[in-house]
Amino acid sequence: MIKLGSWKQYHIIWSMLFLGWFVSYIDRTATGPLITYMIEHEVAFFAGVDNPHAIGGLIGSLFFAGFMLMQFPGGYLGDRFGYRAIIVLSIFWAGIATLLTGIAGGLITFILLRVLLGLGEGVFYSNDRSYISFHSPPNKIGLGMGVALTGVSVGLTVATLGVPLLLSWAEPHFGEHAWRVPFFVLGGITLLSAVLITIYLKPKQLPDNLDPHSPAVKAEYRKALPPLFGYSAVFLAIVMGIYLLATNFGVSDVGIAVLLTALCPILIVYVYRRRKEEIGPILKNRNLLLMYVFFIPVMWHLWFYGFWAVSIVRDFGGNALVTAALIASFNGLAGIIGFPLGGMISDRAASRPNGRRNVLALQTGIVAVLTFAFAGYVMAGYSNPVVLSLLLFSSGLFFFALQPVAHALASEHAPEAQRGSMFGMLNLVAEIGAILSPVVSGALRDASGNWGVPLLLDGTLMAAAFLCAIAVTAKSRKAVPSAA
Repeated sequence: MIKLGSWKQYHIIWSMLFLGWFVSYIDRTATGPLITYMIEHEVAFFAGVDNPHAIGGLIGSLFFAGFMLMQFPGGYLGDRFGYRAIIVLSIFWAGIATLLTGIAGGLITFILLRVLLGLGEGVFYSNDRSYISFHSPPNKIGLGMGVALTGVSVGLTVATLGVPLLLSWAEPHFGEHAWRVPFFVLGGITLLSAVLITIYLKPKQLPDNLDPHSPAVKAEYRKALPPLFGYSAVFLAIVMGIYLLATNFGVSDVGIAVLLTALCPILIVYVYRRRKEEIGPILKNRNLLLMYVFFIPVMWHLWFYGFWAVSIVRDFGGNALVTAALIASFNGLAGIIGFPLGGMISDRAASRPNGRRNVLALQTGIVAVLTFAFAGYVMAGYSNPVVLSLLLFSSGLFFFALQPVAHALASEHAPEAQRGSMFGMLNLVAEIGAILSPVVSGALRDASGNWGVPLLLDGTLMAAAFLCAIAVTAKSRKAVPSAA
């Protein structure tokens, strides 16, 4: 890892992006434990409903619809106005949207603010990956991506554990409005973090020969805001329009999620027709296409556990909410080791033919096996908390370790000038899994009475991801060094 005596400029950048991932994930992960609490206590929008898990999952899916739609625009805007500008604006946006969610007066307002959160956070990913690729030494890009992504795990863990604890404290004081308190706390933390990121993300020293117009250097905040607001307004109208119309016509929660995923290919076709020369190279590359599809099951798995882990453990183990959250947190906790470990393994494997590909396939296969093992254990009626924690931790370790490997593998296949657009396209396609996972899993839980079938489906999808990973061939081009 990083020795204190050798602290470099890029280490500060990694740390700030770690913080960005951390607050992004506490804001979005909080919804899962909060909805589990609201379902159990039949408060607010969940009082007396027949399909609470499907409705709760749909709220998560609507967030990811907004998140998905901003993936490519986020990368494109970063390439135009600077990665740092979009990163900073994203975190401020997330903090404001989270705070406002705490004052939501009804289901429609709650959903609208969750969609707004998704739109704001959706531009972060592609710019974070691109900023790291540029400002890290070429032989440490994978490690940098892993260190920054550790914020995902810490955010998942803090939200999974912290939200139930906040609810336990708030309930005696605020009664049926206790669910609002976590949004105020987390929103405040996010805004404070945005200030720190604004101050410290900018590199203090840059090579004299560096192009000041490079997206990895410039930060045109004022120029970025109008198109950012413009894209967000259009996509907010589309997502909310689909939801309201579909609800009015009696479309099921799963049906609404399927309609939302159809926006992905529509957006890709639209962008391709408008910017064929710019987008063509990242859509016609076979290896990149495989990586795009690979990430659909990855995002499904991430948000199946990120959204429903507490409910899964509570269902099979019969534990109290806080106890179930403690057991479930072992899955996210594993990423604190898994993300940087995966990054280091990725960098070491990069020099071998198909090195990153082979590591990625092995990690993905292990996750699939462990997912089936977890499903088999709980479906057989066992619920030992130590065994549950070990299975969740082991699965999480390999799952989080594979992500920096996959990101670095995708990065080396993309033209340097289009890395932001490529990562935006990758996450645009990947969010199909995130949109469908919460609501489909929740609907299957309501229909079957337990989480067994959703767990088996999750394992099957990770097995499909293994097939995608193994199909990636040796890199077709050498990565061009960006900056040290």
